[in-house]
Amino acid sequence: MSLPDDGLRPEDVARLQARVEAAIRDHWKAYLFEGILLLIIGFAAILLPLLASITFTIMLGWLFFIAGVAGVGFSIWARKGPGFWWSLLSAALALIAGLVLIAMPLQGTLTLTFIVGVYFLAEGVASIMYAFQHRGRMSERWGWMLAAGIADILVAFIIISGWPGTSWAIGLLIGINLVFGGTSLIAMALAARKAS
Repeated sequence: MSLPDDGLRPEDVARLQARVEAAIRDHWKAYLFEGILLLIIGFAAILLPLLASITFTIMLGWLFFIAGVAGVGFSIWARKGPGFWWSLLSAALALIAGLVLIAMPLQGTLTLTFIVGVYFLAEGVASIMYAFQHRGRMSERWGWMLAAGIADILVAFIIISGWPGTSWAIGLLIGINLVFGGTSLIAMALAARKAS
């Protein structure tokens, strides 16, 4: 069985890669600025994780609200189409969820924190099962998957056992993510600067 031809030849890929690298070199200052900004926001979120959690909840609420308003508008516009009532119900639920998160961000943060804890628990168990199932096939990597699964379960235990006092967890996780993202952008910008 042969793979489908995607139309890209190796020289096309190399040319595209060269253009991306040139664009990064030309705009390395923008990447550096963005990386520094993400780093600052990330450290702020780590230092003030509850505030970051509540801010994230409010932003998520606005996203749900805007999606709900757009969904209601689209459902009414396409009311003759199939699945009108399901589409309208889905949009109304998004709108209501958005309003609840905006109006009660602390309660929304508590709920989201608990859901994140349950997610880490499920992810940890799945990672451990996956590691054991692939122990024979990936002898050098299954230990890392096992360790990641155990770490996920530990994070879940910390979040769930301390809930609702662990409502800062979302902000902390967002902060850590922003710090890693900012650091990688800074490293990429500095490498591009050296190459130019």
